[in-house]
Amino acid sequence: MSNARYETYETYGPAYADPVYGGFDGPPAGLHGAETLAHRTPGAPGAYEDTYRPAYEAPTLPAYEAPTLPAHEMPTLPAYEAPTLPGLPRQGAPDGEPAPGLAGYSDPGTGARAGSRAAARNGSHRRSARRRKARYAERPDSPMRRLLPQALVVAFLAGGTTAFVAEDKAIELNVDGETRTLHTFADDVTELLTEEGVEIGAHDVVAPGPGTEISSGDEVTVHYARPVRLTLDGHRRELWTTAHTVEGALRQLGVRQEGAYVSTSRSRRIGREGLALDVRTERTVTIMADGRARTVRTNAATVREAVAEAGITLHGQDTTSVPQGSFPRDGQTVTVLRITGGKEVREEPIPFQVRRTEDPTLFRGTEVVERAGEPGLRRITFFLRTVNGVRQKPRRISSEVVREPRAQVVKVGTKQRPASVRGADHLDWQGLAACESGGRPDAVDSSGTYGGLYQFDTRTWQALGGTGRPQDAPAAEQTYRAKKLYVRRGASPWPHCGGRLRG
Repeated sequence: MSNARYETYETYGPAYADPVYGGFDGPPAGLHGAETLAHRTPGAPGAYEDTYRPAYEAPTLPAYEAPTLPAHEMPTLPAYEAPTLPGLPRQGAPDGEPAPGLAGYSDPGTGARAGSRAAARNGSHRRSARRRKARYAERPDSPMRRLLPQALVVAFLAGGTTAFVAEDKAIELNVDGETRTLHTFADDVTELLTEEGVEIGAHDVVAPGPGTEISSGDEVTVHYARPVRLTLDGHRRELWTTAHTVEGALRQLGVRQEGAYVSTSRSRRIGREGLALDVRTERTVTIMADGRARTVRTNAATVREAVAEAGITLHGQDTTSVPQGSFPRDGQTVTVLRITGGKEVREEPIPFQVRRTEDPTLFRGTEVVERAGEPGLRRITFFLRTVNGVRQKPRRISSEVVREPRAQVVKVGTKQRPASVRGADHLDWQGLAACESGGRPDAVDSSGTYGGLYQFDTRTWQALGGTGRPQDAPAAEQTYRAKKLYVRRGASPWPHCGGRLRG
């Protein structure tokens, strides 16, 4: 049994006054007091093992049980003071000072020995105390030396743990509707998303924004954007939305959904790849037909559908004031046109051309029709219609040539005309022409046999060198041919008017 109180007792060495051992200064053989042991400096050859344990020395605690205070805050241990027991001398008491409670003690017959032993004990006590102090100061494994490194390690670990715990953050991360709680040492939102492998696009939404500092308990939300190819009332646009359903996307894009036509279910989920969406909002359209106005609320895709929704039927050639396949706009007025009518075929003549050729046998200024011209024939088809009771201008829809025209051929004389006919120039040819034809070069008698100023028949005219018909020749040529006939036959060809030649 090791007790600090009794160990302290041993350090002073017992003062044996037992009568059995009366005059001896030490205990019997086999018993050792403090004075019987050889006290040497630790480490000296032949020294005994030091088993001294002062009462204040606490057992060494395991590292995990050591206090967590920093080294500079470790409490200062009080200096060791051995308890003073009654009847025992104090450590460091002056030589010859009796211990309390033993003053006046005497053993009859042994006074001198008791006095010498007491003095010896006092000197032994002082030497033992000095040796204990020296051993305590020189021991390399003293309690304070053993506790100090442990305390420093514990303080370091405690400080590091505190810093570790302080840097750790509990964050709630919501990525596109999937929420999870995680621990991170990230300082801001960008670092957190990078650690978690969350990639952000240009249209994605992050709340709070990238670069925002975070602390424990915060919530970070990521909404991925989805492309939507929206055709709204005929206009196509490329948009982005973070909504997960068609209804949410329309709400986010500000599209009025009441009464609208949507090409797919409003509850349909939108994947990351996006979708194409056709939406037609409800509009007000006025239809004018048969003298009445009808206003309808419609989400029709074409004017034709809007007219049908108004209860109006188009017949035959009926149409509308705007193209029937066009998109009806809000507030638009559409007029229904009732059309009746049919086709009409008309024939028109095609004028012939006149081709003139020179003839050296004819006198200059003389033109003779060699072949009479003949007009052609064209057949044209027109569309006649009446719109809302008003007749419209005929519209030409087709044309075809039934007969090609035949050109008229005319010979033009280039022969130099003679100045006169000897023996006939002095006669009154003007008077004869007035009597025969009234002075008209193209005159023809009622039988069609005679023509011209001088009423030639065709055979006589051609015998005189004329071509064609006499009534088609110039007046000068007719007079010239008449003079030649007079030279040959006199005035006999004109039995009734020949006397006019001589006035």
